[in-house]
Amino acid sequence: MLPSQTKHCQSLPKGRGSTNRTITMNPAVILMYLLSFTSSVEANITFGSYKNPEYWWNLGLLPWHRLHEVPASFYQHKPLCMQSYGLSRSQLIICHQNFDHMPIISIGARIGILQCEEQFKFRHWNCSSGKEAFSLGVTTRHGTREASFAHAIASAGVVHALARSCKEARLLSCGCSKAERPQQLHRDWIWGGCGDNIDYAYRFSKAFVDIREKEKSFPRNSLGLARKLMNLHNNRVGRLAVYKLATVACKCHGMSGSCSLRTCWTQLSPFPRVGQRLQERYESAIKVKFNRRGTQLRRANRHLRQITSDHLIYLEESPNFCAVNPLTGRTLTSGRECRLQGHANERCTVLCCGRGHRTYTREVRERCYCQFHWCCSVECQTCSRREEVHICN
Repeated sequence: MLPSQTKHCQSLPKGRGSTNRTITMNPAVILMYLLSFTSSVEANITFGSYKNPEYWWNLGLLPWHRLHEVPASFYQHKPLCMQSYGLSRSQLIICHQNFDHMPIISIGARIGILQCEEQFKFRHWNCSSGKEAFSLGVTTRHGTREASFAHAIASAGVVHALARSCKEARLLSCGCSKAERPQQLHRDWIWGGCGDNIDYAYRFSKAFVDIREKEKSFPRNSLGLARKLMNLHNNRVGRLAVYKLATVACKCHGMSGSCSLRTCWTQLSPFPRVGQRLQERYESAIKVKFNRRGTQLRRANRHLRQITSDHLIYLEESPNFCAVNPLTGRTLTSGRECRLQGHANERCTVLCCGRGHRTYTREVRERCYCQFHWCCSVECQTCSRREEVHICN
């Protein structure tokens, strides 16, 4: 059974251990930290000359992970919520009410963005647009399949980060997973341990991410309503990918490692596996349009299979990434690294849009000849090697 759905930002999930924690701290130290932090924030939200106020995943640009170094008393000071580009009014309320969650959400958005960049770095769309580092690109402003993947991977990242943080006791309002014992688990094995709390993470992620869309109101048959429905669907696909790929991990007990007894718990799959699953959904994404009443989306080609919660959906075709910018005389893939071998869509012949590529040699320095010394260190040498790099014209 899926986690229960949260309808309003005021009804966020609550878990065990939600008692208040008070730690005193020198106000001067708080002020110095805040000043250094906000200047760092400003530096990070202005990559190049680009700011994108449209998306909550801008949190992935901010160094909010540093808030883990600050005592809980600092959470009473929340000016950073107002400085976060992309948060809607309801998301700001959640930010103020659950400020200790925001560094985790920031980390989740960031791992989603970085995973996107890793998977698409040799594709026409590489999760950015030119100088907009970590931005997921202006392509996501339209109802393309790229936008569908961006919403799904960012939403999945938040679930993944929150679930692990609950397990690691980084949050006061949640702890280890309380998931029910799987029916197929061996009857002699113990269901316990400290599992990743995916149920809580799913509910909180849904409350925070989806509220941005739900607070909007659009007339029937409008583009705004279509994008709202599309984004909500794809957000859910991302959350479900994390939920469905979770596994049961076990630890053996018994004499001489006989493993006669095991303790088992819920465990997240590595996030790259989640990203790969969503990329498969990206490749098979379904184009949709309004139904006759103009209130829901349906498949554009009614003769093909129905839309399910596993399918990414999109409204319009992707732009021509090989189109030449009349101002620069270059394509979006100019200057990008490509491969001579590999997946067909990643090769230079495709990525470079038929404009050719140039090759040069670069020196790579890496660790080598590593040796383990008892106890407990690893010493390595630094080796150099030369490799060919291919760059699109």
